[in-house]
Amino acid sequence: MFWHLVIFLAAQLLGAAAGAWAAGPWGAAAGVALASWLYWGWQAWRAQRVLAWLRQGGEAAQAPALRGVGGQWGEAADRMRRLLRQREQQAGASDARLQAFLDALQASPNGVILLDAAGHIEWCNQTAAEHFGLDAERDRMQSIGNLLREPEFSAYLAAGDYRHDVQLPGRDSTPAHPVRLSVRLHPYGEGRRLMLSRDITQLEQADAMRRDFVANVSHEIRTPLTVLAGFVETLQTLPLQDDERARYLGLMAQQARRMQHLVQDLLTLSRLEGSAPPGMDCWTGVGQLLQRCEQEARTLSVQLTPAGATPQRLVFPDAEQLLSCGELAGNPEELHSALSNLIGNAVRYTPAGGSIRVDWQLQPDGSARFAVRDSGPGIAPEHLPRLTERFYRIDRSRSRESGGTGLGLAIAKHVLQRHGAQLSIDSTLGQGSVFTVHWPAQRWRPGGASA
Repeated sequence: MFWHLVIFLAAQLLGAAAGAWAAGPWGAAAGVALASWLYWGWQAWRAQRVLAWLRQGGEAAQAPALRGVGGQWGEAADRMRRLLRQREQQAGASDARLQAFLDALQASPNGVILLDAAGHIEWCNQTAAEHFGLDAERDRMQSIGNLLREPEFSAYLAAGDYRHDVQLPGRDSTPAHPVRLSVRLHPYGEGRRLMLSRDITQLEQADAMRRDFVANVSHEIRTPLTVLAGFVETLQTLPLQDDERARYLGLMAQQARRMQHLVQDLLTLSRLEGSAPPGMDCWTGVGQLLQRCEQEARTLSVQLTPAGATPQRLVFPDAEQLLSCGELAGNPEELHSALSNLIGNAVRYTPAGGSIRVDWQLQPDGSARFAVRDSGPGIAPEHLPRLTERFYRIDRSRSRESGGTGLGLAIAKHVLQRHGAQLSIDSTLGQGSVFTVHWPAQRWRPGGASA
C-alpha cells in the first residue's frame, strides 16, 4: 500500500514538473490533473481485467498477472487466485472421494439405485442395471415407478412402509429358470431413497431343496414304517396260517431293506460331502470297473425282465477294448458306485427288448469319456436340470417299483465332482437318454489290467 501511494505522488510530481516547464503554473496544475487521471485510469483498467476474469468463471489458472506494482486490484487478484486454487483442490479431493464411493457401490454384488425425492433415478450400478434391465445413462432421472411396473413393487412404493423387502421376478426370469430378486428401499437425506436389490434365486432354490429333502425323507421313511406297523399289528392280533405269516414276514423284511438302503444312501451322501476329495496316489483299472459293472448290469437285467419277454441287449467294450481303457485316479469304491449307478439306471428304465450301450473313449486332449446310452422312454427337457437333486423323481411310482431310493444320481454326481469329472445328460422323449462323464486328463493314464 505504501508503494502504491509513493507511485501516485511521484506521478503527480512528474506531471507538475513537466507542466511547469512547458506552461508555467497553469501547466503544473494541468500536469498534476493529467497524472492523476492516468494513474486512476491505469487502476480502472486493472480492475476491469479482474472483473472480466471473475465473469468468465474465475478459474485459478486463468487469473490475470497483476503482480509487482499492481495496486490493490493486483493484490486482490492474487488472493482470489490462491483462494480459488484451494477451493479447486478441495473440490478435486471431494470428487475423488465421491468417485471412490461410487466405485465401491459399483463393485457391490447387490444392485444399488439412488433415487431423489420424486423417485427419479440419480445413479445406479451395473448390477442394478442387469437386475432390472436399466441403462445407467439412458434412464437417469427417469421415474423408477415407470420403469418397474410389477404390481408388488408399485404397491410397495406407494405404501411408504420400507421396514421389509419385496420380492420381484428378475429381468431374465423364465418358467424353466426363475430368477427372484429381493428389493428394499432405505430413506435418507431430504426425501431421497436408497434402493437395494439382491438376487435370492439360489437361496430360494436351496430353501426349496431343503423343504423337499425333509418332506421326501419323511415320506420315504413313513411309508415303510406304516407298512411295518400294520404287519406287526396283524401278526400280534390275528391268528395266521404259516404261509400267511411267512408272506407277511417277507413283506416286512422287504420294507426293512428299503429303509436300510435309504439310510445307507443318506450316510453315503453325508460322508461324500464331509470328506476331502480323493488324491492322485491310488489308481484303478477302468477295465476292471467296467467288467464288474457289466456283471451287475446283466444280473439286474435278468431280474427285471418279465418271464417270456424279450431280454434287453447290453453292449459293453470287448476284451481288446478293455485292455486300452487305462486307469483312473481316485477311490475305487466311489468310482464303481458312480459308474454302476449310471448303468443300473439305464437298465431299470429301459423296457424289455431295449438296448443299453456302454462306451469308453480316449479324447485327443488326453481326457477320457464314459457314456451310457439307452433306448428307454427318454426324459422331458424340464426335468433334465433337476435329475441329480436328492429324491427328485420324474415318475414316483415307476421309481419305487424299480427299487430306487431317489438318491442314486445325487450320489453319482457328488462322486464325479470329487474326482474332477463332469456329468452331462442328453435325452429325447421316445428316443432314449445318454449319460456322459468327462474325465480330466490328469485323472487318467494309460495302463492297467482288464482282469
